[in-house]
Amino acid sequence: MSGARRAMVVLSVVAATVLSACGGDGDAGFAGYSRSPAPQVGDVTLPRADGSGEVAFRAPDGGLLLVYFGYTNCPDFCPTTLADLKVALNRLGDAAADVDVAMVTVDPDRDLPILDDYIQSFFADGIALGSADPTVLTAATEPFGVSYLVTDNDAGGTDVAHSTQLYAVDDTGALVLTWPFGIETQELTDDIGDLLAGLRP
Repeated sequence: MSGARRAMVVLSVVAATVLSACGGDGDAGFAGYSRSPAPQVGDVTLPRADGSGEVAFRAPDGGLLLVYFGYTNCPDFCPTTLADLKVALNRLGDAAADVDVAMVTVDPDRDLPILDDYIQSFFADGIALGSADPTVLTAATEPFGVSYLVTDNDAGGTDVAHSTQLYAVDDTGALVLTWPFGIETQELTDDIGDLLAGLRP
């Protein structure tokens, strides 16, 4: 079994465990799921990919911060999730102005110089975050429950495996909702709208 396949098997088991522990079928009224108690991530920070400062995982007052952990060379999960999120936010209309989107790279060695361009190709004000320091990156991923593994393959390239969830953080720094990969775009739109209206799982 290749390193990439082993990594995906490990991540699949981790994801299944998380979903099982949290119910996985969504909370009443929401397509995403929550954790109880909600993890507090507002004191966690990461540098901007361009080195211009630190960003805390906390939404602006009355808004939401949507966070995705991935990498720019991802062939499927990352671009699909970001494209679906773009559609969902477009459907929200003016309400989407209260939503910030951040992408954290789990492949910083390759991504840091280009991550701004990547996320901003989906969202004009998208926030690109990452660190080449593994300790700093791990400190940011752990509160979210994110798993990732970067390995060298036999062809001399790089394989990356990572969790594929999308996370919603509110203005108190609480991780209030998590969406699994493949959620219907309209369900995502409805959930974001409900969160912006002050509803919680």
